[in-house]
Amino acid sequence: MKVVQKITDLFSIGLSLLCAVHCLFLPLLLVLLPGLGALQLDNEAFHLWILIAVIPISLIALSLGCKKHNSFRLLILGSTGLMLLLFAAIWGHELAGDTGEKVLTLIGSSLVAIAHFVNLTRCKRNQSQCNNAR
Repeated sequence: MKVVQKITDLFSIGLSLLCAVHCLFLPLLLVLLPGLGALQLDNEAFHLWILIAVIPISLIALSLGCKKHNSFRLLILGSTGLMLLLFAAIWGHELAGDTGEKVLTLIGSSLVAIAHFVNLTRCKRNQSQCNNAR
């Protein structure tokens, strides 16, 4: 397995989980620790910065993986998750409200994380099959 593909898959999973944790637990943390409000983690720019990082990394990792195991459904699944995240970050609050934005974000980040996890698993399996064939 290429190191670049493995690192980008793991990084994308981590960013997706960070996004989900941010969505679920930030309101609770701001209530319990009001000093965190100074960090402006509830700012909408946070979502855009995560997207700026996760979109190219995810597309690279999924493209490299799909070339190895020839399952382009994972690229479609991951891209669907990315589109949901992008939609939630740009229009989610205005069109779906606060709860709808969170639901879209959680569904999108889950799809991205699942696509990368399966991509990583298939690439490992594909590499072990190639090593066993030698």
